[in-house]
Amino acid sequence: MPHELRAVEWTGSGIALIDQTLLPHRTETRHVQDVDALVDAIRRLVVRGAPAIGAAGAYGVALAQLQGEREGWTDREIRAAVARVREARPTAVNLMVCVDRVADRLPEGLGAMLEEAAAVQREDVEANRAMGAHGADWLLERLGADRPLRILTHCNTGALATAGWGTALGVIRELHARGLLEVVYADETRPLLQGSRLTAWELVQEGIPHYVQADGAPPAPSCAARSTRRSSAPTASRPTVTRRTRSAPWASPWPARTPASRSWSRRPPPRSTWRPRRATTSTSNSATRPRCWSGRACAPLRPGPAATTRRSTSRRGGW
Repeated sequence: MPHELRAVEWTGSGIALIDQTLLPHRTETRHVQDVDALVDAIRRLVVRGAPAIGAAGAYGVALAQLQGEREGWTDREIRAAVARVREARPTAVNLMVCVDRVADRLPEGLGAMLEEAAAVQREDVEANRAMGAHGADWLLERLGADRPLRILTHCNTGALATAGWGTALGVIRELHARGLLEVVYADETRPLLQGSRLTAWELVQEGIPHYVQADGAPPAPSCAARSTRRSSAPTASRPTVTRRTRSAPWASPWPARTPASRSWSRRPPPRSTWRPRRATTSTSNSATRPRCWSGRACAPLRPGPAATTRRSTSRRGGW
């Protein structure tokens, strides 16, 4: 990348967010200058990823203070706006933690809140870089460095989803910087396609060779890696893409099992041995009803409508 990518940035008067709903076709930055716009951006996934949402929420506290000073809000109204930012994504733990961390410095003024929000973003980037270095060392130690690695990744774990650099994609960036990465297989990640739209976009910006594959395809390279007896890890694999043959149209990492071998498969006995037990008392009692092959009580037998016959109206006659 020509410059380090930041999904969330403070501009001095608001927050700049890369609109991830438009990627990869358009790259636009949305400038947020009020609390309503920030809440809407979080809910519409303009910014996504737990660390990125946390950084946006941290700056959102300062944004609420700045908007309150501009519009003459009371302290109670400012705290109500901060609470709205905190609840914009109920399942985002990072958002709540970061908002609470910066909100503790509300009495100290806008400068203190901006300082704390910048610390939140800086600490996340430093942690991601350290994780990338440790992750790359861990993979090379267990998989060996005899040749560049081929890695499969799911969803988006890059700079767009964090405060910067990325988590799992940060490991990939570190391997690429060391010249020990051959290719990346990026799952499309349905239904929002974060892999094909966001991860692939980041890989293009970095110049990292990659393939985008359907979510049903990942077992194929994983199985190929096992068949060649190459070591693999949960976060990375070194697959060998093999040609599809007629006898093996697809590969699966699981052993083949027939329906008869499944422990949960229950097939009824042959028709000749199917003899439901007749009830000796009233059929209203389920304990004495006839039993079918599954062991469940059969429904009580009820007489159907009387059979009727009619003479055919065709010219040939007959019954």
